[in-house]
Amino acid sequence: MAMNPSAMFQVMEAFKRFQSNHPKVVSYVKTVFGPGLPEGTVLEITCTKPGEEPVTTNMKITQDDLDLLQSLKNIQG
Repeated sequence: MAMNPSAMFQVMEAFKRFQSNHPKVVSYVKTVFGPGLPEGTVLEITCTKPGEEPVTTNMKITQDDLDLLQSLKNIQG
């Protein structure tokens, strides 16, 4: 499955804006995910919308998850 070069450029530009707008998130992701996540790692996510109570969920990383992440890395190049 080949990606349209124009679409790829748009995604890259959007990611540059994301990095500029959210440098702490990008730094966090590099620190936590950079060395890799071993199977069994638990990720917890909390979302707090304005005027609403926080909603939290978590997931335990499985080998299938790691395989998917590796596939995505391979697509990226």
